Amino acid sequence: MTSFRSRLLFGLVTLIVTVLICLGILLGQLFKDFYVETMNIRMEKEAKAIAILLKNESLDRIRQDLQEMSEALSSRITILDNHEKTLFDTGHVAHISDEDHEQIIRNILRRNQLNQFSVIEKTDDVYYYIVPFTKNGKNAGYVILSSPTNSLKKVTQQIWGVLISSLGTALIVIILLGLKIADQYMKPIEAATKVAFELAKGNYKARVPHVKNNETGMLVHSINRLARNLQEISKAREMETDRLHTLIENVGIGLILIDSRGYINLINRAFKESFHIHPVDYLYRPYTEAFAHKEIVQLVNEIFMKETKIRKQLLLTIGIDRKHFEVYGAPIIGTNDEWKGIVLVFHDITELKKLEQMRKDFVANVSHELKTPITSIKGFAETLLDGAMKDEQTLEYFLSIIWKESERLQTLVQDLLDLSKIEQQGFRLHLETVDLADLLREIAVMFQQKAEEKGIDFYLHAPKLVYMEGDANRIKQIFINLITNALTYTPKGGKVELMIEEKEKEILVHVKDTGIGIDEQEIPRIFERFYRVDKARGRNSGGTGLGLAIVKHLVEAHHGHITVKSTVGKGTTFTVHFPKQMQFD
Repeated sequence: MTSFRSRLLFGLVTLIVTVLICLGILLGQLFKDFYVETMNIRMEKEAKAIAILLKNESLDRIRQDLQEMSEALSSRITILDNHEKTLFDTGHVAHISDEDHEQIIRNILRRNQLNQFSVIEKTDDVYYYIVPFTKNGKNAGYVILSSPTNSLKKVTQQIWGVLISSLGTALIVIILLGLKIADQYMKPIEAATKVAFELAKGNYKARVPHVKNNETGMLVHSINRLARNLQEISKAREMETDRLHTLIENVGIGLILIDSRGYINLINRAFKESFHIHPVDYLYRPYTEAFAHKEIVQLVNEIFMKETKIRKQLLLTIGIDRKHFEVYGAPIIGTNDEWKGIVLVFHDITELKKLEQMRKDFVANVSHELKTPITSIKGFAETLLDGAMKDEQTLEYFLSIIWKESERLQTLVQDLLDLSKIEQQGFRLHLETVDLADLLREIAVMFQQKAEEKGIDFYLHAPKLVYMEGDANRIKQIFINLITNALTYTPKGGKVELMIEEKEKEILVHVKDTGIGIDEQEIPRIFERFYRVDKARGRNSGGTGLGLAIVKHLVEAHHGHITVKSTVGKGTTFTVHFPKQMQFD
């Protein structure tokens, strides 16, 4: 804005100076022409007066008068006869010599044949005025009045001095007035421009100070009104944006927006929690690179190709979980049928599917698990009733089998009750500060003898003290189940290790074995109820198929999670992640 003011003042000053110079030249020339004209008229009158005097008087009688007139007029008076012979000359009054003076006069006379008209010429800074005079009605000669231009130069200098001083004063006054007027009008414009820049940056609180009700005042008023309107619009937009953001973030379904180029522009909290992802892995990346599941990529490709709404149910593996989603995808079409992108909505229906599957499988699974012990108890009881109880050895053997099967039946019922209790919403942990290392040492002592009986090397690697907040009994239940499985599925000569690893934000407990291992495709299902990797061996071992389901629920109740790494034939490692700082309701 300072440059604009400088350009404005420079243009104004240039215009004023140009106008004043042109005006000065014009006035100077007019004054000069006026003075020259006045001088010419004067010389003409003086020369004619001398010619009249010579007409009426003889030259000898008026010589003295002509000399006095020459001095009074500051002019040289020369009188020639008909033959251009000098009759009288008052002497030079300029720097021109007599010879040059005579030559100039003759040159003028040759160029101008005078009869009764006068001639005025300027030669060598001297004005020559020639008038013929008569005697007795005949041309008797010429009167030459020559006057130097010194007086003209002096007058011209005076004229220019007056013009320059007056016009210079006028220029200064006009510039000062221009500065004042420019300052008066430019300050509000500069302030308005600064506010306009702030508005362009998004600062809608900027205002221009009020000025007088003139043209700039109208501009200031308009800018301020625009700023107020923009501020109100910005507040309304921020409120709508906050509402929309709150709605998108807190809606209970996963939401993704993909632009027309295939880049992911938005993911909400429900999607991040469902898929356990970080926003940086998804945002502003092509969907073909961001999505790890081919099913979702195929769904998006289908929407792009068909440009129609699509609804599908997908079964996706996320970590160790298998989740069911009802996915709804639709193209976003703007005005004038402009393609804006795609919106994907993920409804997590895993729990509904689980409930539906539980309703279908519960009776079958429970009856199948109950069938073997009940059949055994019934069969051996019938055998005893048919007379086998008379044989004491057979009686003892059958009763021990009946006792084992009833114990297995009791364990199954107890596990079902425990799992049902854990899954209830009112389930609470009995929290206390637990030394995890000491607790694992107690559990290791419990399993040391069983490991020796199976010929398995059992090791515990733990620091002296590792404190955490949790339910000691439930933590014991977690690791009893994990170690039991490790010993069950590890053959003779194998090894089972229990290790504690303390990190900055969490405590990791690894249960590692060199057993039969788990196929990668089966890992997501091992935490389901009644699911067994080796079904025949698992049933013969006395397991109920509910241990890992209970483990998973108890770990999650402690705000942790469990991961599994396994290779078939080489072994399996279960890792329980407990957070160091836990907040329980």
